[in-house]
Amino acid sequence: MHEIKRTGQFVAPGDRLGVIEEFIPSSGTYVSDGVIFAKVAGRTLVDLMNRNVSVYPLARNVSVPRVGNLVTANAMNVQDSIAVLRIFKIGAKTLSGFFNGVLHVSDASFVYVDSMFDTCRLGDILRAKIISCKNGTYHLSTKGEDLGVIYAFCSRCGSVLMRKKTTMLCHDCGNTEKRKAASDYGEGTI
Repeated sequence: MHEIKRTGQFVAPGDRLGVIEEFIPSSGTYVSDGVIFAKVAGRTLVDLMNRNVSVYPLARNVSVPRVGNLVTANAMNVQDSIAVLRIFKIGAKTLSGFFNGVLHVSDASFVYVDSMFDTCRLGDILRAKIISCKNGTYHLSTKGEDLGVIYAFCSRCGSVLMRKKTTMLCHDCGNTEKRKAASDYGEGTI
């Protein structure tokens, strides 16, 4: 994109705004290799008198998952060693969009887990912690008493499973399954 020299132009994160030899970066910007870029989506404010460039965001208080956040997610794909989860809540705040996270079998529990199918199944709702964000992918963990499946669904009939000590039981069809359940499994609303 061409360099911005006018106030009010719409820019997206990563758009080039100018160089540090020409402008002083201000709010809503970052510098990489001497080039000033937009950090947020918004409108530019170019102060030619003081040689400042800034970006005022169009959206305020947008929630984006960060390392350390507790998130609520839905299991979208479960394989033997990994599960792909769609994050839809950060803490108590429901997101307007979705973010995907990955849960590896080694991050599922403090005790050895043979297969992700013993941790969660397709459609289950989990509480997890974001432990890293590498290459644009959120890596999650359910290690901890308060983390894990908070609502599970029967693989046979789709009914909500009831927790029975170390297993899950379906009252509709009698099926029993394993899960890594959170300590407050089945309590409260999602």
